[in-house]
Amino acid sequence: MSYETLKEMIDKSGNIVFFGGAGVSTESNIPDFRSESGLYAAKTKYGFSPEELLSHSFFVNRPELFYDYYKNFMIYRDAAPNSAHVALAELERRGKLRAVVTQNIDGLHQAAGSVNVLELHGSVHRNFCVGCRRFFGLDFVINSEGVPKCPECGEIIKPDVVLYEEPLDSEVFEAAIRYIREADMLIIGGTSLVVYPAAGLIRYYRGSKLALINKSPTQYDSSADLLISGSVGKALSEAVFGSR
Repeated sequence: MSYETLKEMIDKSGNIVFFGGAGVSTESNIPDFRSESGLYAAKTKYGFSPEELLSHSFFVNRPELFYDYYKNFMIYRDAAPNSAHVALAELERRGKLRAVVTQNIDGLHQAAGSVNVLELHGSVHRNFCVGCRRFFGLDFVINSEGVPKCPECGEIIKPDVVLYEEPLDSEVFEAAIRYIREADMLIIGGTSLVVYPAAGLIRYYRGSKLALINKSPTQYDSSADLLISGSVGKALSEAVFGSR
C-alpha cells in the first residue's frame, strides 16, 4: 500500500522537506487560477488570461482591473487548512519536517501551525506601499474601494506576491535550495512541476527518498522513489495519523 510505504519513509527520516503547489490549496476549495475553469473565468469576465492579469505590467498600467481580478479570484478569506496542512504541521511539531516550501500565497500552512514556511510566490496577507514601503494587512486591501492607496503618502499599495515578469525573492529561493539539498527526504505534493524557476528545485535533492503525490502525471514521475496518484491531504493524513 503506497500510504504505508510513505509512512515507513517518513518514520525513517529526520530531515524532511515538503514542496507543494496549487493542488494542496484546492483541497481547501481554493481554485487553481491556471486551470481550465480559471482560464475561462478570466477570459470571460476580463478578456485577458490570468497570466496577463497577474503580470507586473498589468498592475502598473491597469491597477483598477488588476485589483478587481485579484480581489475576486486570488483572495479566499474563508478558506481553512485541510488535512495536508495539518499533517505537515504535525510533522514539524515532531521534529521531522524542517521546512515547507510552497508556491501558494494563501497562508494556510501557517494557519495550520507550520512555522518554517518558505513562500516562493509571497502571500496575500502582506501588502506594501510602493512609495514609503509601509506594510498593510489583508483587511486593508479587502476593505479598500477600488485600488488601495497608502494613507500616509497616497501611493498605490501592492500585494507582496510575485507577479508574472517579476523575479522570485532570491533569499527565499536560496533558502529553499539549501533545505532541499540537505534533506534526507523530499515530499512533493500538488504541483505539476511546470512553473519555473520553482519547479527546478527538485534538481537540488540529493537523497533517495523522493515521494511525489499528485493527481495528474508530471515530467518527474520516473525520478520518484514513491509515486502516489491522488489526494495530497489523504496521503499525508494516512501516513502521519493513520486511519482515523
